[in-house]
Amino acid sequence: MIAGVGTTWYTWLEQGRDVRPSVEVLSALCEALRLDAVEKRHLFILAGRQQPERRVATPEKADGPLLHMLQSLVLQPAYVVGRRWDVLAWNDAAVAVFGDYGLLEGDCRNIVHMVFTSPHHRHLLVDWEELAHIVLASFRAESAKYVGNPDFDRLIALMMRSSPEFRDWWPRRDVARKLTGVKHVRHPVAGAMAFEHMSLSIDDGSDMRLVVYTPLAEQNSIAKLQKLLDELPSERRSA
Repeated sequence: MIAGVGTTWYTWLEQGRDVRPSVEVLSALCEALRLDAVEKRHLFILAGRQQPERRVATPEKADGPLLHMLQSLVLQPAYVVGRRWDVLAWNDAAVAVFGDYGLLEGDCRNIVHMVFTSPHHRHLLVDWEELAHIVLASFRAESAKYVGNPDFDRLIALMMRSSPEFRDWWPRRDVARKLTGVKHVRHPVAGAMAFEHMSLSIDDGSDMRLVVYTPLAEQNSIAKLQKLLDELPSERRSA
């Protein structure tokens, strides 16, 4: 009754008969049975249906084992981003290479905002234009899950006002999902460095991701990173 389906039809569904429930019916059953995110995903997989992507924004926080793992990546710059690509946590190596995220507040501590509006990041990223295209297309693909969310709408409106490149490229509606690659940077102190990067999804029902940069032998990047860490002031250590 709560799900709005007939008793006989529901019995057939539990018996595994070929009744082919729609996405709407499955969603109603999830609500009626009070399934959590993992159980809901399992139900849609069993039914052979694609789970609706639009999600309700919930509070985000990186803590516990995730923070412990982040801090254990001593020679790998790494940070945790939320669904809107806000940087939630980072390690010392990330501060040494990319700058002190603790000095940034609000929208300024957002990957899209930094890539498109920060002079520091524009200089730091050797292939800035290529990377900026990828960042924007990947962000569009991710943001489709939160169409109409006021936080996303506010960020997009801010970027449209703040960056001519974003303003020109956003209407093209390009989408991409690039999770790995090599990133070359020109560090103001260490000079040229190269990193292999990967984005890893946190399997806890949230849209948080761990982004890890592994220094390559190219450009003597490992030794340069170690030197940057050795010289990192204590007040700029990660939070």
